[in-house]
Amino acid sequence: MNVHGFLSHRRKPQFKLPAGACDAHCHVFGPAAKFSYAPNRRYTPEDAPKEMLAVLHAHLGIERAVIVQASCHGTDNAAMLDCIASDPKRYRGVAIVNDSFTDADFDKLDAGGVRGVRFNFVKHLGGAPDMAVFNRVIDRIKGRDWHVVLHVDAPDIITLSDMMQKLPLPFIVDHMGRVPSAAGVDQPPLRTLIELSGLEKCWIKVCGSERISMPPYAAAVPIARALVEAAPDRVLWGTDFPHPNATHEADEADLVDLVPQFAPDPLAQKRLLVDNPTRLYGFGS
Repeated sequence: MNVHGFLSHRRKPQFKLPAGACDAHCHVFGPAAKFSYAPNRRYTPEDAPKEMLAVLHAHLGIERAVIVQASCHGTDNAAMLDCIASDPKRYRGVAIVNDSFTDADFDKLDAGGVRGVRFNFVKHLGGAPDMAVFNRVIDRIKGRDWHVVLHVDAPDIITLSDMMQKLPLPFIVDHMGRVPSAAGVDQPPLRTLIELSGLEKCWIKVCGSERISMPPYAAAVPIARALVEAAPDRVLWGTDFPHPNATHEADEADLVDLVPQFAPDPLAQKRLLVDNPTRLYGFGS
C-alpha cells in the first residue's frame, strides 16, 4: 500500500499550527487483512492504517492525536490500540464498548491509552444505542477519569439534553452536533448546544465542517466561532480523517485553514489546539 500517494492531491495549509497541536478526532481503518471490520457494520471504508495517518499529520504539522474508534470496527478496538502503541506519548484513544466489557477489559484499554468511550446516536449509523447498555457502561467508567463521546444528529440535541445534563462524568459532543450550517446560529439545536456548553463537564468538538457545509466551508465558521466563544476552555478541533461516509473528498489543509477563522486570537487558537486536549487527555504526563 502506498501510504503517501493520497497526498498528491492535497495542498499544504497556509495556517501554521502551534507546537503541540492535537488532532482530537481522527480514525484508523484496518488494514482489513490485519484488523477486520465488524460483521454488522453500516459501511465498509477503504483502509486507512496508522501509517497513512502519520503521513497526513506530518504533512499538516500535527504533533498529537486522539484516535476515535469508528462504528465500522465495532467493539474490536485493536486497530486503534495498535496505533496508540506505535507512539504512546503522541496518541490517545476513544473506544467503543458494550456492557460485556469487564473491569480487566477497561484496565487494558486504559493502559493502552484510551481515555473515553463513544456512543453513536446518529440514525444512518443505526440510531440510539440500547440505553440500558449505555447506562451500565457509564456506571462502569464514571470513576476512571474518562469521558463519554456522543455522536448525535442535530434534531436530537434538544431531546437528549436532559440526559446529557445528568451524566455523572464529562461528555463531548462530536462534530458541532452536526447542526446544519444553512440554519444559522439562531437554530434551536445550536442554541441548546451552547446552553449545554455552560456545564463544566461539557466539551464540544468544532470539527466536521465538511459534514455541515461544502468547500470552502465558510458557512461552518459562524457555527464553530459561536461554540469556541461560548466555551473557549472546553472546545477541541480535529480533522475527522479519513472522513467516513463523506459527501465529498475533503482536503485537510482547508480544515486547518479554518482554525484562525474559528478562533482569531492566537491564545484562543493555542487553547483549542494544544491546551484543551492536553488537559483532557493528559499529553505530556
